[in-house]
Amino acid sequence: MSALARYIPSARLAAIGAGLAVLVIVLDQASKLWVLHGLGFMEGGPGTRIEVLDPWFNLTMVWNRGVSFGLFAAESMWTRLLLIGFSLAIAGVIAFWLTRAERKLQALAFGLIIGGAVGNVIDRIAYGAVADFLDFSGLWFPYVFNVADAAISVGVAGLVLDVIVNGSERKGADAPGKVSD
Repeated sequence: MSALARYIPSARLAAIGAGLAVLVIVLDQASKLWVLHGLGFMEGGPGTRIEVLDPWFNLTMVWNRGVSFGLFAAESMWTRLLLIGFSLAIAGVIAFWLTRAERKLQALAFGLIIGGAVGNVIDRIAYGAVADFLDFSGLWFPYVFNVADAAISVGVAGLVLDVIVNGSERKGADAPGKVSD
């Protein structure tokens, strides 16, 4: 197979993943604008709550100044800039991997992670923290999160699933016992 023939499927998969990343960013930012400004959570501040399916699911305003689940809270401007830089670097590395995706599940997972990371970076730049509001604490999940966080989590689970399902798969002459022409 020529190098060009191998590149075309990767380009198509990369386009799919990039499209999904853009969709995640749009959905994440639209949901945050709706909750913050449409529902008045920005004025209400942290702890503002709307009961939706109480006690299982509610909208609860939390500003996350750290990374996942509030770890490594960034109170200073320098720490916040470091988190922004780190998140963009991770998104950049995953975007590079996306250009080399070999399977649709990989491309979709990469797109979800990139979109989620960029969505949360936009919050850090705009607000100094990430807006979290999806509260499933009534289902014994103690963390409040957002669309970007959910996309990252599903993306990571997709990568794990891809490794489990396709991890030992090798292509071409690299496969054990395969003789190249």
